[in-house]
Amino acid sequence: MAGPSQYPLELRRRAVRMVAEVRPDYDTEWAAMKAVAQKLGIGTTETLRKWVRQDQTDAGTRPGVTTEESAQVKAMKKEIAELKRANEILKAAASFFAAELDRPHTRS
Repeated sequence: MAGPSQYPLELRRRAVRMVAEVRPDYDTEWAAMKAVAQKLGIGTTETLRKWVRQDQTDAGTRPGVTTEESAQVKAMKKEIAELKRANEILKAAASFFAAELDRPHTRS
């Protein structure tokens, strides 16, 4: 799983906006991305390309999983894992108490 981004959210948003603004000045979108990435000190042009594509997906102009949907899936997976752990605990407790009921008790 990917860790937190080394680039602040505001920088990413600014870079995506800049690509859209300078795109007419370049022959290709890649050339525009490359220029913006160099200007802002973004490690690779591919990083910026991913940001642009994700922004397009979030805006609905490109098919794919939006950032919001991705966050929901992540939260649901976390909740499922927690529920599975709770189920295992409950199963262990139920079998423990069932075994207690099956044991013969001697009364003094």
